[in-house]
Amino acid sequence: MSNTERPLSPHLSIYRWPITMTLSILHRGTGLALAVGFLVLAAWLVSAAAGTVEYEEFTALMSSPFGRLLLIGWSFAFFYHLANGIRHLVWDAGHGFEKRQANRSAWLVLSVAIVATIIFWVLA
Repeated sequence: MSNTERPLSPHLSIYRWPITMTLSILHRGTGLALAVGFLVLAAWLVSAAAGTVEYEEFTALMSSPFGRLLLIGWSFAFFYHLANGIRHLVWDAGHGFEKRQANRSAWLVLSVAIVATIIFWVLA
């Protein structure tokens, strides 16, 4: 028994994603990326302790284009997670909950993360 006159349930693709929702998802993703990055940091420390050959192999891997891309991604994840964490601290103080303020702070967090990542890699 099909009733074609009833409206279909809205699907996620119908709605426009607000920036705040996008950044909430990105915050969780960058947290996961940072966790993986800490494993790579531990591998770097183990390679340094293992000897010169292992350390040089690890350094060569991280100096490759793929390794550089990972490092840039992890630095963006760090700066984004830091800036968004500060934003959450402001929210914990009871400020910035109005829609316009939340949208502005979202764009500010994203901008700060991108600019900080660029500055970090230009100076590195």
